[in-house]
Amino acid sequence: MNSSTPSTGVYANGNDSKKFKRDRPPCSPSRVLHLRKIPCDVTEAEIISLGLPFGRVTNLLMLKEKRQAFLEMASEEAAVTMVNYYTPITPHLRSQPVYIQYSNHRELKTDNLPNQARAQAALQAVSAVQSGSLALSGGPSNEGTVLPGQSPVLRIIIENLFYPVTLEVLHQIFSKFGTVLKIITFTKNNQFQALLQYADPVNAHYAKMALDGQNIYNACCTLRIDFSKLTSLNVKYNNDKSRDFTRLDLPTGDGQPSLEPAMAAAFGAPGIISSPYAGAAGFAPAIGFPQATGLSVPAVPGALGPLTITSSAVTGRMAIPGTSGIPGNSVLLVTNLNPDLITPHGLFILFGVYGDVHRVKIMFNKKENALVQMADANQAQLAMNHLSGQRLYGKVLRATLSKHQAVQLPREGQEDQGLTRDFSNSPLHRFKKPGSKNFQNIFPPSATLHLSNIPPSVTVDGLKNLFIEAGCSVKAFKFFQKDRKMALIQLGSVEEAIQALIELHNHDLGENHHLRVSFSKSTI
Repeated sequence: MNSSTPSTGVYANGNDSKKFKRDRPPCSPSRVLHLRKIPCDVTEAEIISLGLPFGRVTNLLMLKEKRQAFLEMASEEAAVTMVNYYTPITPHLRSQPVYIQYSNHRELKTDNLPNQARAQAALQAVSAVQSGSLALSGGPSNEGTVLPGQSPVLRIIIENLFYPVTLEVLHQIFSKFGTVLKIITFTKNNQFQALLQYADPVNAHYAKMALDGQNIYNACCTLRIDFSKLTSLNVKYNNDKSRDFTRLDLPTGDGQPSLEPAMAAAFGAPGIISSPYAGAAGFAPAIGFPQATGLSVPAVPGALGPLTITSSAVTGRMAIPGTSGIPGNSVLLVTNLNPDLITPHGLFILFGVYGDVHRVKIMFNKKENALVQMADANQAQLAMNHLSGQRLYGKVLRATLSKHQAVQLPREGQEDQGLTRDFSNSPLHRFKKPGSKNFQNIFPPSATLHLSNIPPSVTVDGLKNLFIEAGCSVKAFKFFQKDRKMALIQLGSVEEAIQALIELHNHDLGENHHLRVSFSKSTI
């Protein structure tokens, strides 16, 4: 809420709800989200649970008589990730669809409002869970919290396996909660099981909280999830039974595919998306989404639902719900760019945070649009999930899968103005080295940047001035205690940090040191 708005403004005028018309231009991103059509009997904890997988929830205002709520996230980037996730996949609470969009308000001030005690109590309970001091109220006592030394590896058992569940299906479900590094699938005691390793134990914790007990397909394929005693997985082969997403160089081994593509396609009918065969095999068709054909997971109160998996994932290819691009494609269409400031090199550096960019083409006749070709479809999905909806040079960037399979280089003599660049042999690729630690340090855009490769002669003021000269406002700075080659710098906004990363990654600091810049999950 703007500072000029009285603290009861959200409650009194409800001006967000009046503008929920189809022709209304979308609000610019805000960390405050407006939810409508919430069930009358929904609890505060259930509303908060919608935001939990995406970051910390800092405030809540329930307007039950209007069937609306306002949810404030700790950061704008968490809100953007949440909206991006729920745009193609309408969330459900108590089996009713709930609609989410950005609020006009920048923050939520509820200090002077009546009936806030329950909301604050729910927020405090969740905050205690997130800080690791107690288990989620209302959940089973073994739900646990993110304890020191907790494993980032989950053990997944799938009960009532009436339909095949592929490695790709698991990847698409679990990657909603963070970067999945490795998956191994196997059959033990006549049960289909999997081990899945996240980059961070926090991701594993949220995935377990949200998904344990959920059905992948209607009334079957139930997920039973526990933490594994293993802290890391050793994957030898990349095939349909095991995958190391950090090692694209692994052999496939001689294992036979666990499911022929034609068989998978036949089984793909009652999947996680609205079934094209209504009531196939006696199962009630799930709720359909206009953007994709596939099946929905029946919603569980307080959990993420419904999850949507595109039919192509069932047949072993990755795709994103709600896009018309080619599933499994590594080319992204990036739109709504600032044509005066964007360059192929800028897009290469930014998208290079989430994968190795091979080619970039800014459209000759429409310079606010560009094509970005990543090394593979997994990296393209990662970049799209993290960057779509972020602000860059004053505009909200949009990224979707392209219909193009590759970015074509201009023919010799063809006018291009340097708008198409081939970066396939660039020394700046972050993920070229198999098994690189960079795979474990992939985070959403944030106002705090991680700096590394700093030479001993560079001072705090020297680094601060570098960012100030790039047009940033520096809010905080600190060197790592154990390693002065690394530091954290907190800037005025996520947009500033994105622009600083584009401008200053690989900046020459002298002494043969080039600055490395990444988004950080930490704050100062």
